[in-house]
Formats: sequence, structure tokens, C-alpha cells
Amino acid sequence: VSISSIIMLDNWKGRNEFILAQFQVVVILAIAYIGDRWPTSYPRNDNHDPRMFWVMNISLLVAALITLKRDPNASSRGVQLLSRPQTEEWKGWMQWAFIMYHYYRAYSVYNEIRLFVSAYVWMTGFGNFLYFEKKQDFSMDRAISMWIRINYFPILLSFCLGVKLELYYVVPLHTTGFFITMATCYVATFFKKRGMEYWSANSAAIFVCLVVHVLFYETPAVNFLQLFSKEYLFRFQADKYSAWAGILSAMFWKKFKDYMQWAYASEERTGAAWLQRFAGVSLIVIWYFFFGSEPDKHKYNPVHPYIFWLPVAGWLMVRNSSKYLCELHSLALEFFGRITLETYVLQFHVFMCDKVQHIPVLIPGAVAGAPLWLKTANMLLCGLIFVPLALWARKVTVTTQTTITELIGIFRGGAGTKSLPPVEAQPLATKGSDVNAEVSTKSDNV
Repeated sequence: VSISSIIMLDNWKGRNEFILAQFQVVVILAIAYIGDRWPTSYPRNDNHDPRMFWVMNISLLVAALITLKRDPNASSRGVQLLSRPQTEEWKGWMQWAFIMYHYYRAYSVYNEIRLFVSAYVWMTGFGNFLYFEKKQDFSMDRAISMWIRINYFPILLSFCLGVKLELYYVVPLHTTGFFITMATCYVATFFKKRGMEYWSANSAAIFVCLVVHVLFYETPAVNFLQLFSKEYLFRFQADKYSAWAGILSAMFWKKFKDYMQWAYASEERTGAAWLQRFAGVSLIVIWYFFFGSEPDKHKYNPVHPYIFWLPVAGWLMVRNSSKYLCELHSLALEFFGRITLETYVLQFHVFMCDKVQHIPVLIPGAVAGAPLWLKTANMLLCGLIFVPLALWARKVTVTTQTTITELIGIFRGGAGTKSLPPVEAQPLATKGSDVNAEVSTKSDNV
């Protein structure tokens, strides 16, 4: 070890934080290991209960309404379309539904859950495009920082618990989406440096990205994914255009924001608001009646990559159909949305167990045939362990991300980049445009 290396390590301000975080990660992994191998459990298929799935989602709705908060200052820089708190809220209720779908085996909402996964991947392309467009940060530091945030904890969990990474399949989906977005924005910047305008440069780069997608996913080349597993082949095909659609949407975001100022900033145009709501509801209804209501997932899956954007666009139109709604968000959903990556990976080992195949029994007698109140109490007790553990895992993962990024900056001769915004899965936080692409993820044959 050279003297210069020792000196640089001495300059690593986050060293103690990093070491402490790794000790905490070991404790979290140990808890997950114990939870995954909990001795008393019953098969998850025996927990099929659509009624409880809806009861739990209605409970979340009540919590969301109770914790609604309006922030008038949110419009100080103009009416914000899909603000960061609103994005966290969106992720929060989708994640809740996803976990309850797994827990109660709610097969009937498969198509909707499939849609939620695509919405998360859409956020990856959307949020990262806005980040790169504003910051123009294509550095190795940024790439490594995001890779760590998305992959560090899931890879450790996969290794220590002896499960395949494909169980957390959205982790590689989001990682790929991030680098695709980074590459697309880099190409757009290349074009701009050669005299092309915003629209022509970005349109050209996004078209190139689309061509690459088509050449890979619509040809036998896609079978390359089978070298990893059939699961990856299915998952990547199911969301083959999700991140790209997010990139395309982000390119038009300036136009959408201009419309929001026209419709809602100085005075609310009631006609525009109701037309927007009607159009949004129509897109959701069209998706449901022509596609989403299909009970056979094997018939729905092939068309999903081409039509998932309908309800996504519809939801965004309805949710942002007034200045008041743009300034309003639920604190409960926002909280849950901030830990989606961690709740995603830990649900399989703490809230459920045996690689998501069983339901852990913490309260004696709360087995498959037990009274509903006893099984619900058992579920809530598991949740009281699961949610704080996910929150803890997020904290130490972000600490790991920022301290390692700082160390890389030191070795690269920089001043460190500890101020880089933390990113979720997911997805990927972008404060640059008031949009959070922090994306969490999901799994288990959704």
C-alpha cells in the first residue's frame, strides 16, 4: 500500500460511518436469515384470501386520507407536475398493494400488479432522464453510486441467504434501465455539442435507443437472456419498453409543465381540468376493458409491454388535474414509498419466509386454519418487525452509497461526492426537476 493511498484513506471523512454501517448490515442480514428459516410456518398458497387483500388496501386508503397534507409552497415555482412527495406517494400505495398481493395470493389482480411493476420501471427512465438532462453528470462516480444504491443490499441478501438474484428481478431491471437512460442522454449530449437543438438531439438519441430495443427484443437476439435464466427472459420482455417510455415522457416534460402553468397557475381553467380528468379516466377504462380484464395472464402478458402506458398516463392525468391536487400528498404513503427497495427484497424473508413460499407464524396457533383475527394479529406482528427493518436497511445502504462514492472521489483526485442524492431502486432520486425516480421493485411471478 503506497503512502499516498494511506494519506487518501486518512482524508476519507466517511470511513467510520462506512465501518459502522457494515456492522449494521451484518445484523440486518442475520435477522433476515433467521426470518427466512423461521421454524414455524405454513405454505403461502394456503393463505389465499382476496377479501383480506382488499381489507388491507382499504385500511391503507384510510391511513392515506388521515395523513393528507397540503403544501401551498409547493407551487412557489409554478404548479409542480409529479412532485417528489407525490412520486413517493405513488410508489407507496403500489408497493403496499404488491406486498399484500403476495401475502394473500390475490391472483385476480395479477394484471394490475404487473402494471405497477412497469410503472416503477417507467420511473427509472423518466427520473434519470430529467437528472441527466439538468446535471449532465455522466461521471463514473454517478454510475457507481447508483449501482451501489440499487444492488448493494439485494446482492448481499441473495448471497447470504442462498437465493438466486432473479428472486429480486426488478433490481437488474432497474439497473439496466438506469444505464440505458444514462447512455441515451449521453448520446443526446453528443448531438447537442455538434449543434443540434434540444428536440432534435433528444429525439435522435431516443430513436436510436428504440432501434436498439427493437433489434434486441423483437428478434432472436432476446434469447441471449436465457443464458442467465428463463425468469430473466420473461421479466425483461415484460418490461422491455417501460424505461424507454419513461425516457420519452421525460423529454416532453417541459411541455407538460407549460400546460400545467397555463391550466392551473394563475387561475384554474375548470374546462381544462375536467377534460383532463375525463381523458385520464378514459385511458384507464380502455386499458381495463380491452386488456386488463383478461383473466388469463398468458394471454395478457404478450400485449402488456405495448399498452401499459395507457393507465400510467391516465393516472398521472387524474392525479394532477388541479393545483390543489398537485399540492396535496399523503404522509403515510410518502413514508412507505421511501423504503420500497428495502421492503421489496425483505418481504420475501421477513414478512414472508422460505424464499417467499411460506407465511411465518410468530403467534402460537396462527396457522392456516386459525381464526382470522389470530392470523391478522400474526401478520401485524410480522409487519412490526418488517417495516422498521426495511427502514434501517435503507439508512445503512444510503450511508454505504455516499461514503463509498466519497472514497472513489478521493482516489480519482476529486473532492468527493458525498452530496449525491440517494437513489432507490430503484430507481433513482432526482431532485434536479422535483421528480424522484427512486424506484423500488417487486418479484414472485408478477
